[in-house]
Amino acid sequence: MHSVATYQALEKTVTAVSSSLIAPQATQNTEAPQLLAPITVLPLIETSPGTSVTKQARARRASIIWILLVLLAAMVAVGTYLWWDLPRSPLPPGIIASNGRLEATQIDIDTKLAGRIESVLIQEGDFVERGQVVARMDTKVLRAQQHEAEAQWNRARMGLVTANAVVDQRRSELVLAQNVLRRSQQLVQGHFISTEKLDNDSAQFNVAKATVLAAQSQVAEARAGVAAAAAGIDSLKADIDDSVLRAPVAGRAQYRLAQTGEVLPAGGRVINMLDLSDVYMTLFLPEESAGKLQIGAQARLVFDSAPQYVVPSRVTFVATEAQFTPKTVETATERQKLVFRVKAQLDPQLLRQHWTQVKAGVPGVGYVQVDPAAAWPDSLAVRLPKQ
Repeated sequence: MHSVATYQALEKTVTAVSSSLIAPQATQNTEAPQLLAPITVLPLIETSPGTSVTKQARARRASIIWILLVLLAAMVAVGTYLWWDLPRSPLPPGIIASNGRLEATQIDIDTKLAGRIESVLIQEGDFVERGQVVARMDTKVLRAQQHEAEAQWNRARMGLVTANAVVDQRRSELVLAQNVLRRSQQLVQGHFISTEKLDNDSAQFNVAKATVLAAQSQVAEARAGVAAAAAGIDSLKADIDDSVLRAPVAGRAQYRLAQTGEVLPAGGRVINMLDLSDVYMTLFLPEESAGKLQIGAQARLVFDSAPQYVVPSRVTFVATEAQFTPKTVETATERQKLVFRVKAQLDPQLLRQHWTQVKAGVPGVGYVQVDPAAAWPDSLAVRLPKQ
């Protein structure tokens, strides 16, 4: 901040510099009693063809022109410097300012499986909606595996049908063995057959019962095979679906990291995009101000590229631990040793209305309402661009 004395000192410096530049010209014009008389009287352009102008006069005019240009440039530079460096209207108590930069959450759209890129459908800077297809992977191998899995599923179903038929056959054999055993038991009581025949029929019945249980276990195994084949098909379908890369959120493509035809490993990055529903400015506030700050406090953002607008936001994060001021950040009181990182979040609905104008990385100033009772000055009244 500079006072009136500083301005007067700079003015004297400019006057001294201009005098030193013009003094040599004054020594050449002994007839002129004052320095500025030749500047105002001598014409800069010949007024008539008959006027006789010496080379010395021409050189003097050129020198005067250059001196005037230098003085004009110096005055413009000094005026601009003083205008920027003059004290601004102070903020009311309860409101603090800090420099910051607009940031947005970055999302990488990666490949799930290794493969070749079939096509990339968007370019850098394109806006995308949630679920929009941004790239496709080559799925020829996956579709061949799907056909194979479907054939295995059909085979498993046929095996299940066969196993059910075997169960029916074994049950019939069990019924027959049970009837033979019952008759043999009756005949043994009348002494028409020997007990040896009864023992054989009893053994046949037990064998038939065991074969039914074995056939039923084969049915269960066949059913498991059918379920495994179906799961394999579902897994391949999921892989094929994941080979179509979609935007997880609405936003803007920032970088195109792969081209059509490239072979990427699993997890290879294809598109880097910005989530335009999660945009914020990171501020660094001194300890005495951050300690009073509350989550949800109001904030106003003014960007260097558009100082005519004032964008509302809210504090959604305050760091629990202090840190040293980053090198690229300047606070209101020059450089604070310890500061707290604060995040001023923009409203997602407001972002949606102006998302074509949102640009991450834009520097600006964030004004935070540390005291909820503090009133915003008129210079920080909300002013938004037209849709």
